[in-house]
Amino acid sequence: MGKLDGKVAIISGAARGQGEAEARLFAREGAAVVLGDVRDDEGEQAAASIVDTGGQALYQHLDVTSEEDWAAAVELANTEFGGVHVLVNNAGIGGASTFVEDTSLEDYMRVINVNQVGVFLGMRAAIPSIRESGGGSIVNISSTAGLEGSPTLAAYASSKWAVRGLTKVAAMELAVDGIRVNSVHPGPIDTPMLRGANIPMDNWGRSVPLSRVGTVDDMASLLLFLASDESSFCTGTEFVIDGGMTAGRPFRRRR
Repeated sequence: MGKLDGKVAIISGAARGQGEAEARLFAREGAAVVLGDVRDDEGEQAAASIVDTGGQALYQHLDVTSEEDWAAAVELANTEFGGVHVLVNNAGIGGASTFVEDTSLEDYMRVINVNQVGVFLGMRAAIPSIRESGGGSIVNISSTAGLEGSPTLAAYASSKWAVRGLTKVAAMELAVDGIRVNSVHPGPIDTPMLRGANIPMDNWGRSVPLSRVGTVDDMASLLLFLASDESSFCTGTEFVIDGGMTAGRPFRRRR
């Protein structure tokens, strides 16, 4: 038996990177998966590839800032797979690296709308279906930037701190329904978004006590735990996956 047999998951930002890896692992573990994204060609290909390898998957165009798109994603899961048990709010953007005083309102709100409002809209849309399914798990992807100060990333850090707070509020409200809500706080993970920062992977690795960046498979394994019943007593909690970055500066002991 797979760890997600009989469950239905919606994953935003699932056309590539972390979201795609999560969708593939969830399907291998028995879940039916709705992959949402704005990259339609890549999303369709990812869903088709999952089906070709024996999994259950459908792609849905999903702009996470759109109430209508979220309603369509939930309706697809309800109609085609019978409901929703798991929601992964994975979609996010980085935004410009600027000081607070140099950040335009337009740039600030663009990040807030995707990273923060998108998570709110996703939860609000999926909660009734998850409740009707008898409970389940919501996982919101925050960041280590949602745990500590991140100079020159005012919009991004603000959005990720907000995701952390919203997660705790929802966890308290939904516990009575058997719906668990947790946030995940990754450090540097080797994804297209990280590579878009044009900083060599080796440089990132030197800032991590484990001396490497994380992989999308590292993320997918943690998300599988949180989506499955193995984490049935976990809610309202921050799960940090950063190779030790937030524990302190890298320490190289001489033997």
